[in-house]
Amino acid sequence: MQAVEVTKGNRKPANLSVDSALLKEVEALDTNVSQSAEAGVTATVKLHKQEAWLKENAGALASSNAYVEAHGLPLARHRYF
Repeated sequence: MQAVEVTKGNRKPANLSVDSALLKEVEALDTNVSQSAEAGVTATVKLHKQEAWLKENAGALASSNAYVEAHGLPLARHRYF
């Protein structure tokens, strides 16, 4: 999964509906609403990508964990801590 790089030149206007009370609070904090909305969307996309990756790789992770439980860490003899 590739991360989407957000740059100033890649901006596209969007119309959003936001709870009016929440919008008043954000404006009272002198916060940029667009940047806040983008941060929230970015966090949501990241979360969904993480969940998808974990789901796609669940078998490999389980297999690796099972191997370590049965045989220990492959290079454990080189650990000094």
